[in-house]
Amino acid sequence: MYLEISNPMDYHVALYIRLSKEDENEGPSESVNNQQSLLNEFVQQHRLTVFDTYIDDGWSGTNFDRPNFQRMIADIEARKVNMVITKDLSRLGRDYILTGHYMERYFPEHRVRYISLLDGIDTGVESTANDITPFRAIMNDMYAKDISKKISSVKHDKQRKGLFIGGKPVYGYKMHPTEKNKIVIDEEAALMVRRIFSMALEGMSCRKIAVWLNETGVPTPATYAGLPVANPGPYTGLWSSERISDMLQNETYIGSMVQGRTRKINYKSKKCIKQDRRDWVVVEGTHEPIIDRETFDKVRALVNSRRHTRSRTYDFLLKGLIFCHECGYPLAVLNRKNAAGEDRLYFVCRTYQRFTKAGVCTSHTIKEQTVTQAVIEKVQEVCWQYLRADQLLPAAKREVAKALAEASNEKEIASLKAKIESLTIHLDKVYMDKLGGILDEADFQRIYTKVKADRAALEQRLSQLDRPDYSPAEQVDLAKKLVERFLETASTNRELLVSLIERVELTSDKQIIIKFRFRQLEANS
Repeated sequence: MYLEISNPMDYHVALYIRLSKEDENEGPSESVNNQQSLLNEFVQQHRLTVFDTYIDDGWSGTNFDRPNFQRMIADIEARKVNMVITKDLSRLGRDYILTGHYMERYFPEHRVRYISLLDGIDTGVESTANDITPFRAIMNDMYAKDISKKISSVKHDKQRKGLFIGGKPVYGYKMHPTEKNKIVIDEEAALMVRRIFSMALEGMSCRKIAVWLNETGVPTPATYAGLPVANPGPYTGLWSSERISDMLQNETYIGSMVQGRTRKINYKSKKCIKQDRRDWVVVEGTHEPIIDRETFDKVRALVNSRRHTRSRTYDFLLKGLIFCHECGYPLAVLNRKNAAGEDRLYFVCRTYQRFTKAGVCTSHTIKEQTVTQAVIEKVQEVCWQYLRADQLLPAAKREVAKALAEASNEKEIASLKAKIESLTIHLDKVYMDKLGGILDEADFQRIYTKVKADRAALEQRLSQLDRPDYSPAEQVDLAKKLVERFLETASTNRELLVSLIERVELTSDKQIIIKFRFRQLEANS
């Protein structure tokens, strides 16, 4: 440090200090206090006037969007600073392109003198140290790249071991209170996760589930976790069908750790890009599941069955299952009025729609109701051939007996009724607090929505338990009715159709071809 400053009174100095987490591993010589002591000693020796000290603690040198660095740049633009001093060049930055930009262009254009003490760099004088500055910047950049590779390697190793390395767990889970890199169920959020899967299993589309959540006032995962929103928009804080679809296909809910869904472009950029599913890191059995595997697979099949259709306006039984036999593309559905002015849905070939003048494929136009009824009759025929009532009766008896046994648990029923009564009283008290001005509207809506949802869940459980007793003969009759109802309604059950049918094809001459998922059923059809 043999730098000389002949006219110290002409300068207003900015002392810039930066320390990243990686630099902390290098020891105390890189600490903020050490850098500040060195810089203060230099300005005292040369009788310089310090305008301000700018400290970015915990910020990487590859990123120049640091708060105090940008504050220093603003002061340079305002002509409050005309000299910048750092301990060494790496404190200014480790990206050799941007570091070179500031040293070679920005600082000279704004008449700012830059000094790096340990490197002997001083842009105010001619020296050989200044000539090798680009090479120093490249070496600093290579160091940052090497550190980035080591950190990525450690993260990938933890991911392969099934350790959670993210910031916030997926909605429905929280960090383990004592064990690092482990997640546990968040019962409050898990209750809503189970409700969402239940609605999907009942045949509700992702869009309808999102609408119900928004109307009910259920907080989104980001709102629930208290995450800040960088650029809030008109849809901030609302559930979307994309969010629901992602949740319903997230294997985290069946006990598998799913990570590596996105990755940073490189060590210089914060932008992340989505990874192909085959590149995700999935480790099974790392934590307690919220959803059982059977329910998860059924819901995923339901969600995937809707991917073939672009219509979000009309719901029909064969949605996502009906295709053109000639071109293989999904059939579109159109709404047309008949002679009586009533709305009717029609299937039409999407390829024909798009390329009518080119003569590609044919219209295949037919009433949706006609095709659906034909498919229902065929599935009914197959079900009656393949499934006999006497085969289903033993299983139905077992389920009836199991349900009645669960209903005999009087202690649990009494406990549920007491909890429901308590929540009802709590709702009344919250309402009175609102009327009395103790609670504002926002707090009232938040508390009221949560308590009401908790009470609804308890009431649903109570309805499953609080059932009348049946005699053995009545139990057999009930079982027979269940079997008959199953066989009669199986063909109109959306969940069952998706499980049985892979696709339905419509030919140009209006013939219907049903392709089942199982060869035994295919043979019967």
